[in-house]
Amino acid sequence: MEPSSPLLRQWMLLKLLAATTQGRAVRELADEMSVSEKTIRRDLAVLTDAGFPIEDKTGEFGRKAWRIAPSWSPSQMAFTFDEALALYLGRQFLEPLAGTLFWQSAQRAMNKIRATLTPSALRYVDRAAEVLYHTAFGASDYSRKADLIDALMVAIEDRHAVFLTYRSQRATEPVTYDAYPYGLTYHRGSLYLVGRAPQHDEIRHWKVDRIEVVEPAELQFSRPSGFNLRRHFADSFGIWDGRGRIAVRIRFSADVARYVEESTWHASQKLQRQHDGTLIATFRLSAIEEIKSWILSFGRHADVLGPPELREEIATELQTLLMRYTSTLEPQLDEPTDHISRRHRPSKR
Repeated sequence: MEPSSPLLRQWMLLKLLAATTQGRAVRELADEMSVSEKTIRRDLAVLTDAGFPIEDKTGEFGRKAWRIAPSWSPSQMAFTFDEALALYLGRQFLEPLAGTLFWQSAQRAMNKIRATLTPSALRYVDRAAEVLYHTAFGASDYSRKADLIDALMVAIEDRHAVFLTYRSQRATEPVTYDAYPYGLTYHRGSLYLVGRAPQHDEIRHWKVDRIEVVEPAELQFSRPSGFNLRRHFADSFGIWDGRGRIAVRIRFSADVARYVEESTWHASQKLQRQHDGTLIATFRLSAIEEIKSWILSFGRHADVLGPPELREEIATELQTLLMRYTSTLEPQLDEPTDHISRRHRPSKR
């Protein structure tokens, strides 16, 4: 087994200890996980301090082995029947973990729950699952990127630079350059790597789908003290990060006002209903690229009140669309009406 990040390595260590009743020696665990005995001892100490029921057992010839304490049993973590069913029905929300070690453990847990149900009960549960459906619209499939994601997690936790081979959305060929990975963010069905691009001396975001190769580098970097992904994205309307503090005001028609009110779109949002039923939404953002697409999705029901540059960009986008659709429709408008009628007239049998 290749060396892994502390988190994944300790997760695997728990898995190995849970699979034995006699216990495993530190040397065995170190050989199995391809790390030093010192690393295993440190991991055991971390897990023990965290409160996991791990104990050492002294056997013949003073041989010491580690295991999950026999005084602990899965029954101590037992779920009620309805809790187990709720977890099983919610398995679709674990899809972003596909291909990772966590996904494998989750799948085993779901299989155990499934094994306790009779065929008729399973049919009933599957019918119940239809009541709650998680769409996969725009979602990414990471089942084949487990090793790549694992390599990123190792680099993030160990704070080692990596060489990314990345093909951007507009690039025809992939480019390889170094990056300092800070963390992973899940947004609208896709994973993004957040880190510093030293050649540009700025924090950037890379969509994991477009990362083709991750190679570890020997250089170890220092992450800025106090850096936090939540704070980093606090002013973003999604994943796009800018350097400004832009006040955005939008008037929504009465037809969509309630829909807008039903959700939290951004931490800075202020929503004010007007006497005529319309809604004015105010946001403070670092960039306007993503909110522009969101506004356009409302069509005629959204009117940008400010800033002027956003209103101009929306107007330009709409004019471009109008010209494109008008040029597409022009040849059809020249067709004789009777020809169009005959083309769409049902045939007689």
